[in-house]
Amino acid sequence: MRRSEREKGKGFALGVLRDSEYATLATVNSDGTPYCIPISQVLINETIYFHCATEGQKLDNIKQKDTVCISCVSYTKLIPENFSTQYESAVVTGKCEIVTDDSEKIKALMAICEKYAKSNMSNAEAAISKSLHRTCVCKITISRISGKTNAK
Repeated sequence: MRRSEREKGKGFALGVLRDSEYATLATVNSDGTPYCIPISQVLINETIYFHCATEGQKLDNIKQKDTVCISCVSYTKLIPENFSTQYESAVVTGKCEIVTDDSEKIKALMAICEKYAKSNMSNAEAAISKSLHRTCVCKITISRISGKTNAK
């Protein structure tokens, strides 16, 4: 990392991942070009989960090459008078796989609902049950994680 004084440890980076509203998932297309897309991620222990449709470019890419990278930002504040930005960010590299076990899918989807729809948790179980057959859940096992901040 070029600005090593801004580097933070694994615990900080996991916190950024947990607190950020979304992350950007990077995969590689079959022709070698990059592909990135926002995801709504949740962290369970030290595993990242996200949900998506059961088909699409990101899944095609993951099936072809399971190494992925995600980046996320949990805090920003523009400082125009200094031509700067305060921020907290994390970058993760890992292996992504499609979750096939329904109980693991449900656990991940419940955690996603808890993070993104906490005020509607009374309806989460029914919504998950209704859509489970048409919802894909992926998990990323972290290989490398780093955090960075310029927040003062």
